[in-house]
Amino acid sequence: MDRTQQEKKVPGSTWTRPKRFDRNLVVIGAGSAGLVSAYIAAAAKAKVTLVEAQKMGGDCLNFGCVPSKALIKSAKIAHQMRHADQYGLAAVEPKVPFSAVMERIHKVIAEIEPHDSVERYTGLGVEVLQGYAKLIDPWTMEIALNGGGTQRLTTRAIIIATGAQPFIPPIPGLPEVGYLTSDTLWERLRDRPTAPQRLVVLGGGPIGCELAQSFARLGSEVTQIEMAPRLMSREDEDAALLVEASLKADGVHVLTNHKAVACGTELGETWIEVESNGERRRIGFDEIIVAVGRAPRLRGFGLEELGIKVDRVVETNEYLQTLHPNILAAGDVAGPYQFTHVAGHQAWFAAINALFGDLKRFKADYSVIPWATFTDPEVARVGLSEAEARDKKIPHEVTRFGIDDLDRAIADGSARGFVKVLTVPGKDKILGVTIVGEHAGDLLAEFVFAMKHGHGLGKILGTIHIYPTLAEANKMVAGQWRRNHINGFLLSLLERFQTWRRG
Repeated sequence: MDRTQQEKKVPGSTWTRPKRFDRNLVVIGAGSAGLVSAYIAAAAKAKVTLVEAQKMGGDCLNFGCVPSKALIKSAKIAHQMRHADQYGLAAVEPKVPFSAVMERIHKVIAEIEPHDSVERYTGLGVEVLQGYAKLIDPWTMEIALNGGGTQRLTTRAIIIATGAQPFIPPIPGLPEVGYLTSDTLWERLRDRPTAPQRLVVLGGGPIGCELAQSFARLGSEVTQIEMAPRLMSREDEDAALLVEASLKADGVHVLTNHKAVACGTELGETWIEVESNGERRRIGFDEIIVAVGRAPRLRGFGLEELGIKVDRVVETNEYLQTLHPNILAAGDVAGPYQFTHVAGHQAWFAAINALFGDLKRFKADYSVIPWATFTDPEVARVGLSEAEARDKKIPHEVTRFGIDDLDRAIADGSARGFVKVLTVPGKDKILGVTIVGEHAGDLLAEFVFAMKHGHGLGKILGTIHIYPTLAEANKMVAGQWRRNHINGFLLSLLERFQTWRRG
């Protein structure tokens, strides 16, 4: 659809396209999608401006992936100290100076920060402006600079990469009790000498599970509340149940099938009221973390005034173009996945289509999307889950290898979990993989590569894997698939041949 046709669809479209442009590309947002987009544009010698209102690096560096993984590591060390007797050592109850744990997290952020800094991107040829951008028309934006004043730029193309923020459910009384989110807890709890004594985690998805387990291991009495019948509803039930069992073993009070209906304070006691099977009860807490999902940041950028729908995510086509072909979106604002690595993946398509779309466009490729939840054990997946294949009536076979039978896992004391592979019936073509266990996110990479490049389980089976490593689990499941597909008739002929050879 050409630009003239597009403008007819937008009420009151009386904009005049500039004859000359100040920039080839302006990117709004300096998270993963924005940084990668700006980097690609600079590498292609385009004149590019990156606009960020808050912190460079976006949610992943400052509030999400980086601080949460640093927290998980500290919590895991505390857990190992508490269970050192499983390794022939004396178990000890760890002393947890929580402020020191939080300070380490901020040091980790600071150490990674230069990778995403203004200085680095300026050095790469990107102009970085810190302020709030608003679109005036499809080619013009005005930036309210953080240091004062405004700047107006015209540009051939724009990429919206403004990320997401925690979704806050409309629970009566919740704003008044002073909730935390995965964005705010790192500063709000920074100077606490101890972890919150009584902590409620609202939400049973990946963020909720990671935080619930970590805080429990660091000494909090954690209650996790989830409306659904089980935790981690996007994963297969066998994977979710292993994680739930692990959380319970760490002391997390898991309440599934419980709906939060109200929050409040009475006689100095802060509480949340939950309902299950028609019955209500109150749970007291010192802090509550809301982790029920994330909503794209879409308001205040002038998108609505340009006729771009912002109901849930920015509406784009398969080239990541919005209603206006020169305005594209990437990352959490575009969906359909909210992962840092997917945001970076989309950014390549958005940047190339923004810069060269008049010559050639590329469809965003979501054929092989991996992800992981970094609980202990980890859960990692790519492609179809068993439940999805069943619900969609996609023919498949399931091959499973229990990590409890893997030599390295036994030696490491991490012999729990499994590798589950879905394949086309009778063939080794991989449709999906779920791994539960130590370093599942790392182990998944081999299957991601295989699926991306059309390799089947036979190729994995024929690849040498170092002994003893956890990666052998991938070869073991491929070997299990092979054993499941041995031709009985050929085996019978082979047995007769060997008998004949003995004379």
